[in-house]
Amino acid sequence: MSHHTVRGAYDDLANRLNRFPQGAPPTALLFRILALLFTEREADLVSRLPIKPFTAGEASRAWGRPLAETQRALETLADKGILLDVAERAGTRYVLPPPMAGFFEFSLMRVRQDVDQSVLSELFYEYLNVEEDFIKALFAVGETRLGRAFVDERAIPPALSLQVLDHERASEVVETASDIAVGICYCRHKMQHVGRACDAPLDVCLTFNGVARSLTRHGIARAIGKPECHDVLARSRERHLVQFGENVRERVSFICNCCGCCCEALLAARRFGFLHPVHTTGFEPAIDPATCNGCGKCVAACPVDALSLVSAHDPARVNRKTIEFERDRCLGCGVCVGVCPKHSIALARRPERVMTPLDSTHRVVLMAIERGGLQDLIFDNRALFSHRAMAAVLGVILRLPPVKRAMATEQVRSRYLEAMIRRMAH
Repeated sequence: MSHHTVRGAYDDLANRLNRFPQGAPPTALLFRILALLFTEREADLVSRLPIKPFTAGEASRAWGRPLAETQRALETLADKGILLDVAERAGTRYVLPPPMAGFFEFSLMRVRQDVDQSVLSELFYEYLNVEEDFIKALFAVGETRLGRAFVDERAIPPALSLQVLDHERASEVVETASDIAVGICYCRHKMQHVGRACDAPLDVCLTFNGVARSLTRHGIARAIGKPECHDVLARSRERHLVQFGENVRERVSFICNCCGCCCEALLAARRFGFLHPVHTTGFEPAIDPATCNGCGKCVAACPVDALSLVSAHDPARVNRKTIEFERDRCLGCGVCVGVCPKHSIALARRPERVMTPLDSTHRVVLMAIERGGLQDLIFDNRALFSHRAMAAVLGVILRLPPVKRAMATEQVRSRYLEAMIRRMAH
């Protein structure tokens, strides 16, 4: 069997990773990365895990191994940051996170000796920053994005403060989280090893809820309280970093504090801005040309090159400059507001409504539909699909607009499921 050969085990693992909407193009660099993070035996075992969250008993049956041996293997994988384990009332459930946001980041969110992080960082840099396939597949396929920008709440004018929805505020994510943890910024840590890091703080990668519990338990991140978390956000805003988090409204699992020179998402926004790789906030800058002196500080601070200096067309001062912004590139983060010495920039509501998926199940189902992989979520033969998981997926499909719902039924290609969707919809 293929998983009894070294390359076969990693081939099987790459195939397993790419059955999730956020996969990883299988290039030679990917196999070198996987060989650093996974032993051959681990690659074989992980390749046989289900896509949905699973129990130790389900993994034991998938692997054909005794339960006690399976539990030890799962614990080892969670210690390495390959699996997440989340304690629930019914017991612990495990999940293999995607490479990003997932075990790629977890591998560099702490200093560790079991992996050569310098070599790993160089491979990550080549795979993510030099080659384009992974970043394009992650950030530029379909309409639903992995992450979104959060608006700098200090930049919102008082007249608009009551219009800011709870899920648009990073502070609300903090206040509603059951658990919070902080770790090393994967992006800046990687760039340190390749000699390209900026001087922004490292300890600013925030995780929440079940992800935070798992990472804390295995020493990948440090548990913190809400006051310290607010301090991390405030310190990051003072450095003009962008809050970039999971693109959901409820139970956000991560918020990174990102710079335009190291962050994968913001680098993608700079390289492929026309593809809208990051969901924007519901805001955009409004520039007052009468008071703008064209100093260019906002241009230098913009993390995605959405601002530029242009002629003010002032006959009395032919060299006078003012600011112009590209709506398609702009994140609506508000960094430009905070650096303007003349207070010539204010945030205004975008003319179009920004749609954010309800939760991670909603986001994953939408991404699967858009990327042609919904059948992998539903027909996962590595473990029995629980009624709860099926209900969650079908519930999302039923709330979709007609065009997306039709795309879903076409991908599934099941008369039974199509009939169920039609019957429940009506």
